[in-house]
Amino acid sequence: MTGRTSKRGFASRPGNPESWIRAAETQPDGKAAGEAFTARLTIDITPALRGRIKVAAFRRGITVADMLRDLLAREFPSTDGDPT
Repeated sequence: MTGRTSKRGFASRPGNPESWIRAAETQPDGKAAGEAFTARLTIDITPALRGRIKVAAFRRGITVADMLRDLLAREFPSTDGDPT
């Protein structure tokens, strides 16, 4: 075969990042972005800190995700002009 084949990666980058980000705000069922869409946040922490976080969540009887969501919501409250 002498034809040129194109190699496409796992996920292509959007041509316009703003439109790609805004697309997540619109849901096909008409719900607001906060009602049906969540975004995953990945951070690097030490194994020791991860252990302390897990123990704290267990002692409080909640999941790590719920505990961190509450912490982040307290630390970064929504402002009047914020859509979230």
